[in-house]
This record gives sequence, C-alpha cells and structure tokens, in this order.
Amino acid sequence: MDWLANVTMSGLDLLASLFVFAVGTAFLLVIFLWIIDKTQTRDSIRHNFPVVGRFRYLFSHLGEFFRQYFFALDREEMPFNRAERDWIYISSKGGNNNAPFGSTRNLLTPGTPIFVPASFATLESQAEECPPVIFGPHTDHPYEGKSIINVSAMSYGSLSAPAIRALSHGAAQAGCWLNTGEGGLSPYHLEGNCDIVFQIGTAKYGARDEDGNFSEKKFRENALKPQVKMIELKLAQGAKPGKGGILPAAKVTREIAMIRGIRQGEASISPNRHPEIDSFDDLLDFIVRLRKLSGKPVGIKTVIGDSTWLDDLCAAVMKRGEECAPDFITLDGGDGGTGAAPLALMDNVGLTLRESLPMLVDGLARNGLRERIKVICSGKLVTPAEVAWAYCAGADAVNSARGFMFAIGCIQAMRCHTNTCPTGVTTHNKRLQAGLNPISKAQQAAMYVKKINQDVGYIAHSCGVPHPRALQRRHVRIVQGNGRSICYGDVYPPIQPNKPDQSLETVLLRRS
Repeated sequence: MDWLANVTMSGLDLLASLFVFAVGTAFLLVIFLWIIDKTQTRDSIRHNFPVVGRFRYLFSHLGEFFRQYFFALDREEMPFNRAERDWIYISSKGGNNNAPFGSTRNLLTPGTPIFVPASFATLESQAEECPPVIFGPHTDHPYEGKSIINVSAMSYGSLSAPAIRALSHGAAQAGCWLNTGEGGLSPYHLEGNCDIVFQIGTAKYGARDEDGNFSEKKFRENALKPQVKMIELKLAQGAKPGKGGILPAAKVTREIAMIRGIRQGEASISPNRHPEIDSFDDLLDFIVRLRKLSGKPVGIKTVIGDSTWLDDLCAAVMKRGEECAPDFITLDGGDGGTGAAPLALMDNVGLTLRESLPMLVDGLARNGLRERIKVICSGKLVTPAEVAWAYCAGADAVNSARGFMFAIGCIQAMRCHTNTCPTGVTTHNKRLQAGLNPISKAQQAAMYVKKINQDVGYIAHSCGVPHPRALQRRHVRIVQGNGRSICYGDVYPPIQPNKPDQSLETVLLRRS
C-alpha cells in the first residue's frame, strides 16, 4: 500500500508541476504579447488595450462563421454597417477587398443606386485621369482641386492631435485637401504641408479678437499661409443645422483654448449663426471681404431644406454681379456626422444629399450660375459607390470625414463626445492617444484615397466613361418602392449649362 501512496503522491506532484508550468507559461505568454502589443504602432486598439484588444479581432473573425446565431448581419448596423467599415479597414491597409459568394446588400431596398454598365466598357488603355476643378478663377490665387475625394471638416478639438497629424500627412501623400473644421488652424493641420481649406465657423475660431468678433488681422495671419488654398464660411453643418458647433469642456485643453481664443476648461459652443450676417446681401458682403483679404477662393458650407433659399441667394448674386458670388458651395447632408449634437436636429432637420445635391446643382444651373459656383458635397460618402453616385448627381468634388476616421483607426465606438475614444482618434487622453501613430496612420489615410480612386474608376469605366468626373445621371438608376429601378436622370432631369474650357492655363491666360 505504501507503494500505491507513493505513486499517488508522485502523480499529484506531477500534476501540480504541470499546472505550475502551464500557469507560468501562460503568464510569460501574456507578458510577451503585452510587450508586443504595447510597442507596436499599427493598431491603436491593441496598443491601448494590450492582449485584451486581441479578442476584438477574434470575435470579429468568429462572427464570419456564427453571425447567423449570435451576431448582427453585415448590413444591419448604423450609422455605418460592418460591410462598409470592413471595406475601409481592408482598403486603408492595402489589403484585398474583393468579396466572395455574391453581394450581401439587399439590392431591392428603395434608394439603392444601380450603375448602368455600358455595352462596351472603357478599356484601361482608354482611361483618363480626372481633370482638375478650378475654384475661384477670378481670384488672385485660383485653386486647382485634383482629387475626387478629400478630407472633410474636422476640427482640432473634436479630433486629437495625432489624428489631425495623420490626416495632414496622409492628405499630402494622397494629393487631396484637408478642411480644418471650425476649430481654427492648428500647427497639426499644417504639419504635413498638404493643401488646406480654412473653415470659419460662427464663433470665428482662428479669426477672432478677444471679444469674439471677426478680426481681419487674425484672419490674414492664417489665411495668407501658403498651405491655405481656400476659405470656407460655415453657415450650417448636417448633424446640427441651425445650431453651432459643440466641444465639451473636457476636450477644451490649454492648447485648444489658445488656438481658438477661448477659456480653457469651458465648453466651446458656437452661435447658431453668424451674428453679423442677417441677409443675403450681408452674406455676399462678407464673402467679398474675405476674398479681398486673402486673395483666395471663398465659399460657403450649408444644409438646405428646399430650393427657395438657393433661388434667393442666386437672385442676390445676379442683382449685384457674379463677382460677388461664392466660389463654391459645400453641401452637407441632413444626416451628416459630428462628435456631439442634439438628436432632434441630427434626426429630423435638413435634407439628405440624395435629395439636396441634385436640387443644388439644378438650382445653380437654372439661375445661370452653375459654372461660376462649384459644388462640393459631404455627408456619409465613405464607399466608392456613394462617391460615384455623387458625381453622377453633379458634384464637382466630394468630401468625407468618417471615411478618413475609419481609415486611421476609428471603430465606431460612439464615444466621440466623451473624451474616452478607445482608438485615440477623438480623445485628448494622452494614454489613449499613444496608440495612434501619425506616420503609419497617414499611410492608411493615403491608401484609402488610392482605393477610392481605383474603385470609383472601376465604376466609371464600367459605365463607359474615361474618368469619374464624366459620370452623369443617366449612368445610375435608383431602386423604387416597388422594387423596380428608374433612371436618375428621369427622377431629376438635369439642366445642362454651357461648359467653357476651365483648365487652369486657360483661366490664367483669359485673366492676363
């Protein structure tokens, strides 16, 4: 019996030793993975949440096999579903974004765009680069916009410093512009030496005196910087038309307060409109004033609800002369995004781009101002199909905010307004920011632009045109409530304006 007891004790000792070995090995493995995750700079989730962050990718991978039991379908999430986000994540990292087994999108949903393939698609040898759009041909410094997608307005404050740095460098690499948003022009916007659109909001951040009034001196300090190519006067944005920007007090750091010209630690809430602009004449006066001070193209950003506002603006322009017109109008959809906004405004005020973009384009053509005033659009345009639709509808250029946020790491955690963004994109928490490496994320932002250009080009060539800016309304159909589609040109019959030569060389020669 003694030998049996000895064997039993030996077995227990062996099991105990194996257990200690397994625990020690697991502990060392966790330490090893922790070091790897903490020192890498490509993935902000793994950097900010070492080891634990790996489970996000495990669960996402398992979802491919078990989603019919436990997970939401690819197209169910809002405001951006998994299929849209995955396309951006894979594309921004230079991966293969081809998909197997057919579309997961319900193509019978009303409003779905269906592009019309040509009988003889454009060969690659016949493809052309997109011609640039010339903004402000009558200004001292007209701007040649080349990219078909650009970085939409996002302020330093709503986004972190590393995020703005990444977007600045990424925009420079991709050859697109970066809009500052209404929070002023920060050193981080300028760091990458990209083309800048300097936005002036209702609080005049970056162009105000100590009392909050517009300051010509401060405006010129920023507007005359060589990186600044255009000025955008923001009247309204899609997430909160009729209300100014909101930056919670927790995100108003000392540096942000200095850049904006406000007090640290107090919520930054802009007026719901420009106090000194009470009429269309006031608006045109202010546009002319900004253009004279800067010598650069000046436009406005707004959301529209019907064509009356546009007709009144055009009437004021025609009465005073086209030299008073804005050089461009940036149109935001009523379902646009932001870090913080009242739900009542976000859900129910302002038209979506689906309706307002053709309304704007046709309104300008109807009033003879389509060639004078360029159209930029923004509002949930994050995938190639959405961008291609915008060009079919008549846009001259497209902006995207959240597409670029996803490209640099955003996971749609819906924590933008809390200063606790887990990826470092919208937080000023230094620990969380540490996971966002501006250099690697800049490459992802640039790759996102490249993939958008590539796939929108695929759509354009499939439709039989040489480049995306040649797309027209006849190239897309819109699914109706009965499941049948109708040509977009029949839904919104286009008004064709005259199209004189608008190349930069011709513009400069004509002026000289």
